[in-house]
Amino acid sequence: MSDDDFGLALPAFKPDEALQALQRAARDLKLSARSAGFELRGKPVLQASVEGDAMQVRLARKLAMTPEWDRHTVRNAAEQRKLIDELKKRLARWDQED
Repeated sequence: MSDDDFGLALPAFKPDEALQALQRAARDLKLSARSAGFELRGKPVLQASVEGDAMQVRLARKLAMTPEWDRHTVRNAAEQRKLIDELKKRLARWDQED
């Protein structure tokens, strides 16, 4: 069934609130806030900003002082949840590699 069957519309995506939720999730995952992003053991892991009606996010591929970045554009709550899940997976992988 689609949402149209019940006359319900998805709530509007608010990138400012999504950025705050992402920042909260990063702090909950024990990441340290630094300038425009978050770090793990002094190495950059996550950078995020709001641009227009979306959130632009850079997520480190590997834990390094100058990492290569994967870029993500978050436009809805589902993409936001997927991004947080990906962050959790990478943190777990980096923890196992150490």
